[in-house]
Amino acid sequence: MPFYYELYRSGTLGAALIDSLNELIQAGHITPQLAMQVLGQYDKSISEALSSKVKAKVTMKGHLKTYNNCDDVWTLNVTNLSFKYDHETFTITDKVKIVACSNRRAGE
Repeated sequence: MPFYYELYRSGTLGAALIDSLNELIQAGHITPQLAMQVLGQYDKSISEALSSKVKAKVTMKGHLKTYNNCDDVWTLNVTNLSFKYDHETFTITDKVKIVACSNRRAGE
């Protein structure tokens, strides 16, 4: 079975799924093993949906403070970041941490 990043579990949808699964486990409706299978399917589905259905492109400009690459996962810490999307510019003056993962599946 290919490896999928667990990165999206910390988002709003992933956190709500985890909360719901924990409630189902506490109530005895599902096993922890089934909950892990559901989370694995969530990781796979969100990864595939984002890579195949999202066509939007964003241009970013800012001051790169630090960066790191470990196992094809890039972590960028940027300040004074601005995004340009569909001719609109959004500016974020605080620090921003960007985590970018390879879209290749394990073994490719």
